[in-house]
Amino acid sequence: MKRWSVLSAIFGVCLVLPSLAQAQTYDHGEIGVFADYFRLDRTDPQINFVGVGGRVSFNVNPYVALEAEMAYDFKRNFTTTFSNGITTEFVNSRTRPLHALFGPKIQFGSSSPVRLFVTGKVGFVNFSTTNENATSGFQSAVGGITSGDTLFAAYPGAGLEGFIGPIGMRLDVGDEIYFDNGARNNLRVTFGPHIRF
Repeated sequence: MKRWSVLSAIFGVCLVLPSLAQAQTYDHGEIGVFADYFRLDRTDPQINFVGVGGRVSFNVNPYVALEAEMAYDFKRNFTTTFSNGITTEFVNSRTRPLHALFGPKIQFGSSSPVRLFVTGKVGFVNFSTTNENATSGFQSAVGGITSGDTLFAAYPGAGLEGFIGPIGMRLDVGDEIYFDNGARNNLRVTFGPHIRF
């Protein structure tokens, strides 16, 4: 009976070791949160929105991942240049963009701790107007996607990410184009921590 226990233990270790080695490659996908900067170029002067978001991606192969993200911008940034420098101020905004995008991310240097990537996503941007706090405003914006000012959006972008083990930081820069009586180009930048799994 003891021999079967020892053989079972050895067999179990042989099964577990390859899966542990596989887990150390962190090649299944990523999950992360980010700060979102969205420059609405339709107005003059342009309006700078800031908010938060999250994304998840799953690797199809070492070079391509499918990624989904959502961000909610609840603050507006006013920047003023004085003779002594630049002053910036964040205030709550009544207009609150909600972004939801999905598409591929093509990664270069997949085995390296630092890698470049390009992405092309499609989805929507919803412009809601509210005086509610950020949490209630987000719930209202999600609930109003089908009845609010929701517009088709496309996002070509590029970025850089660096990892130490499974934990890293990621920077994306791109043009979020939404369509409302023609294409409207808007600078969008995201930055935040990510975890590979």
